[in-house]
Amino acid sequence: MWEIIKAGGPVMWPIIALSIAAAAIVLERLWSLQAGRVTPVDLHDKVWKLVAAGQLSDKHVEVIAQNSPLGRILAAGLANRHRPREWVKEAIEDTGRHVAHDLERFLNMLGTIAAVSPLMGLLGTVIGIISAFNAITHDGVGDPKVLSGGIGQALITTAAGLMVAIPSLMGYRYLRGRVDELVIAMEKEAMRLVQALDAQRSHASGEGEARSPAADA
Repeated sequence: MWEIIKAGGPVMWPIIALSIAAAAIVLERLWSLQAGRVTPVDLHDKVWKLVAAGQLSDKHVEVIAQNSPLGRILAAGLANRHRPREWVKEAIEDTGRHVAHDLERFLNMLGTIAAVSPLMGLLGTVIGIISAFNAITHDGVGDPKVLSGGIGQALITTAAGLMVAIPSLMGYRYLRGRVDELVIAMEKEAMRLVQALDAQRSHASGEGEARSPAADA
């Protein structure tokens, strides 16, 4: 392996660095984008029970916000539960944009690595070919060994660049799709919260109207 890296020339080192960065990003995002970490299954049940029972407090909202990315979105709506529906939706949407940005962390870098790696391989190819032509100019074409170094460098760097780019692109596409799925799931939960708060307001206002005639009597 070391001989191959050495034969690839100086361009191999940036390619290796890109491969390490890509692997680290993919592993970190796979861990961070687990459904159980982003949208815990039991979170919405706890929130709905607190809302339905009218037992929700500011302390509960703080705990929910620290629970998960979905918790941050729901907490933004719950913190404005006494305000009009438009305020609740705006708070949820604003927090949702920040959460989505956090979920996409490092993905642009991974996409850049997928795009740059083949170019780094191409750069190594060009350098290898230039080296081969310089050898021909200096020593002629009588000895095949004169050309083998430059051609070998060109082929190795091309292969190395593609070996980094292909998995990086696959990881980028998969993780991007994973983020989209999680964002849609969080949007559904947020809309359920808005509807639950609307239902609670309607119920509270209905009870208030029903008590008014009794109080007048």
